Amino acid sequence: MIFLYLFITFFEIGLFGFGGGYGMLSLIQHETVEHWHWLSSSEFTDIVAVSQMTPGPIGINSATYCGYTAVSNAGYSSSMAVFGSAVATLALVLPSLILMILISRMFMRYMNTHTVQSVFTGLRPAVVGLLAAATLLLMTPENFSTPSEDAWQFYISIALFLATFFGTKVVKINPIKMIGCCAIAGIILFY
Repeated sequence: MIFLYLFITFFEIGLFGFGGGYGMLSLIQHETVEHWHWLSSSEFTDIVAVSQMTPGPIGINSATYCGYTAVSNAGYSSSMAVFGSAVATLALVLPSLILMILISRMFMRYMNTHTVQSVFTGLRPAVVGLLAAATLLLMTPENFSTPSEDAWQFYISIALFLATFFGTKVVKINPIKMIGCCAIAGIILFY
């Protein structure tokens, strides 16, 4: 039964996940952690980190890892967990595939009309809102700790966050290099 729920959940996320993978993260987190309780917040955070470091779109990578973890956490075997990965990934991609096939010709014909431009003007702030929600959802004590729990981890986590933000936004360091540097810093500072 979990496979059917995985398919429906990730199909809905794929259908309504405007803004690409980062925009989908808040939807994936809400469904897998808060609604279905398939994953813990820390498992989801780990999935996001691994999804960013592996090749491919983060939304698809997250769906793949979430499908595997959800089925594994439900007590199924590793081979069934791999099937869960496939189900979640296919479900996430399927709406885009169907919609792109159906509307690609019409879009190219009407993309310069006032109505289509108005739709995209309305969607842009929504996409930014989804990205901001994904960021805020990940700013939890599980990811940063708290000054009362572990002051060292909290302040180092804040410093790494700010360094990464500054490095990618201002200095224009490649995000992959920033991820690698933060991983090395994690080994040095938290080991």
